[in-house]
Amino acid sequence: MPRLSVFVIALNQEANIAECLESVKFADEIVVVDTGSADRTVELARAHTGRVLTAPWQGFGPTKNFALDQTRGDWVFSLDTDERVPEALRDEILAVVAADGPINGYRVPRKNYFCRRWIRHLGWYPDYTLRLFRRGQGRFGDRQVHEEVKVAGPVGTLKSPLEHYSYRSVGEYVSRMDRYARLAALELAKRGRRPFPGELFYRPFFTFLHLYFIRRGFLEGATGYDLAVLMSMYKFLKYYYLRELAQGREVDAH
Repeated sequence: MPRLSVFVIALNQEANIAECLESVKFADEIVVVDTGSADRTVELARAHTGRVLTAPWQGFGPTKNFALDQTRGDWVFSLDTDERVPEALRDEILAVVAADGPINGYRVPRKNYFCRRWIRHLGWYPDYTLRLFRRGQGRFGDRQVHEEVKVAGPVGTLKSPLEHYSYRSVGEYVSRMDRYARLAALELAKRGRRPFPGELFYRPFFTFLHLYFIRRGFLEGATGYDLAVLMSMYKFLKYYYLRELAQGREVDAH
């Protein structure tokens, strides 16, 4: 019978880790890689699995590849600490693993929540992401942020969504937005990307128009407007930090 491993990377996630791991207790193995938590993350994780490891932070892609390399199952599922696997998705995952068919990876739709509200527009749903794959057939790209799994061979799509409680407050969004913008700027600079004239103006402006009107953010009411503004701010910060790097200034993403 094929075995399933779930792997999670964590840093100071005592508010999320227990509920996250509880949602995947059906797995044959759970691997948690902690990157230096100063709270109770490790203690809480050990209550759910005996495979809690520590490793230095190397960026999202490399750190997830390290966690992946610690798994022993035939199939693996990548889960973030702010995500939950509901029963319907659990049943689909287990059916795929049991069948052990010719498809090497599966995309999963995500229900993204903002301040505990499911956001259906602005490109937040169905937000497909590849999470389930045959071990040995998939790796994460070597990226600091917005890492993706690349799978060799055919890829399918599951129907039941993963639940993603991404931001519980505007303050949490703003805090994480700044860090992700710094990481994204470093990634662009690493690839040799240089800033363009006027980019700090037109990218946030057109991002807002696209999200609020084309992606129908207006249907989310005031929350849709807030998100369109916040996501436009992310674009501004990302290219602002890229300009800082191009001018030889240091951008700290830790």
